[in-house]
Amino acid sequence: MLLIRLLLSLLLLQAHGAFATPCHEWPVTQAKAEIAKLRDTLAGWDDHYHRLGQAQVADELYDQSRLRLERLEACVVNLEARPDPLASSRGPIPHPIPHTGVDKLNDQAAAEHWLAGKTGVWVQPKVDGVAVSLVYRQGQLVRLLSRGDGVQGHDWSRHIPHLGKITRQLPKTVDLVLQGELYQRLEGHVQAEAGSVNARGTVAGLLARQQLTPEQGAGIGLFVWDWPQGPSNQAERAQQLAALGFPDSQRFSKAIDQPEDAIHWRQYWYRSPLPFATDGIILRQDNRPPAERWQARAPYWIAAWKYPYSQVLASVREVRFRIGRTGRVTPILHLTPVRLDDRLISQVSLGSLKRWQTLDIRPGDQVAISLAGLTIPRFEQVVHRAVERRPVAPPAQGQYHAYSCWRASDDCQEQFIARLTWLSGRSGLAMPGVGPGTWRRLVQSGLVNSITDWLTLDTQRLAQVPGISESTARRLQNGFEVGRSRPFGQWLRGLGIPAPGNLTMDADWSTLASRPASDWQALPDIGETRSKQLAGFFMDKELQAIAAQLGEIGINGFTISDALIQ
Repeated sequence: MLLIRLLLSLLLLQAHGAFATPCHEWPVTQAKAEIAKLRDTLAGWDDHYHRLGQAQVADELYDQSRLRLERLEACVVNLEARPDPLASSRGPIPHPIPHTGVDKLNDQAAAEHWLAGKTGVWVQPKVDGVAVSLVYRQGQLVRLLSRGDGVQGHDWSRHIPHLGKITRQLPKTVDLVLQGELYQRLEGHVQAEAGSVNARGTVAGLLARQQLTPEQGAGIGLFVWDWPQGPSNQAERAQQLAALGFPDSQRFSKAIDQPEDAIHWRQYWYRSPLPFATDGIILRQDNRPPAERWQARAPYWIAAWKYPYSQVLASVREVRFRIGRTGRVTPILHLTPVRLDDRLISQVSLGSLKRWQTLDIRPGDQVAISLAGLTIPRFEQVVHRAVERRPVAPPAQGQYHAYSCWRASDDCQEQFIARLTWLSGRSGLAMPGVGPGTWRRLVQSGLVNSITDWLTLDTQRLAQVPGISESTARRLQNGFEVGRSRPFGQWLRGLGIPAPGNLTMDADWSTLASRPASDWQALPDIGETRSKQLAGFFMDKELQAIAAQLGEIGINGFTISDALIQ
């Protein structure tokens, strides 16, 4: 089958969260099918947003999805032309002056490159809202147009009477055209903490309605980011705009001389309370052509440097299933590495097998990842499903449980190592210097195949394990001796007895094993369920055999009667 090699990175979003990934080799038909499906998804999002005012996905996930599409398309020859993403946004009313686009700068290096050699540069917050043209006649706001495709937009003038927080009557009887952003008014919004809160989608949804209530209109603000036919100097434009009733244009416009200034304001606005959501900063020059020459495309005099994404789009490479000490199955998504807030993320937990079964995530799917508490990767949602649904084999129902895998085997190695880790950890024998890495080496070397094998190891045998030096072997042997000497109660907890922490183990194994569930239930803080679990713990055949081995080795408390063994 003919193969194509995707020569470009799928997600080159270094500053915005994604990490350059190796390219795929796909059959031509699969590559085109993936592109066609992604195009359809984006077309649906575009239509709902521009025609209905409904944002079906977070703005940053939309941006990353569109960039992913561009990377895929650039790698496939003889591909049909891409549909215009603004097709459904074009309205019937021409803008007095076209809305220019804006180039996006991916990282600090790109921003520094853009600034190199430029003078008279200003920085503004990139307000996360809906772009509009405002037409004033004799000082009165008479027309409000959506950006549309930059050349023609929709008439939103019906909302003007209800936009009580927007200057509708200028202090001067002048004619002018302004361009700006209608935004959701927020109180002390800190972008770094709260994120976008779907501010853009909220405003778009309101403006798509036939009529706003006064309360809804009062929740919409305006940031004027340009006066196309105003003074040629940004400082003069901002000053006159403030005098006309648009003070934020001056308040949030800062002259900069060097890249460090842009870095400063980007961080400052990202972490400071603002009256609106933002998704980056805008860099603009004083020097620009007359408004009559503006076109609906990104010009040389303006660029956007966006903030880090709070959610990043990641590709699932593999679905694995982690088996815990008690047999709990946790699906783990192994991802093509992505960078989010300076953290490189390569895997994320789904929490439970049931959740994975409900979501049906497969390799090749694109998922959204965020950070919980700024440190822990958190799965948010499936954004795109791969065309080819590769099979995933989860563990069989009931294969793992609280009493499975007391010995090492191909299917049991993970749960077995988890048992050993718990046994040597703080909740068990608290063996210094003994952790999961140690147990994995010992299990893989074949020295530890049962839960008690480590008790017979000496320093010489430990030192023969790859990765364990003689000094490490001595430290491990000391740790093992500490574990051997621990009290009976700690051994029981290390073996995983399902008892509350305040329960005192004042008898030996045989005595405890002879208690029926009713006797356990008579103790404080033990209910019917826990009492059955305790009785089941002592009656488990594998645990009885382990207890017998521990008794033979001389571990205190592990005496077991012949009747129990039988």
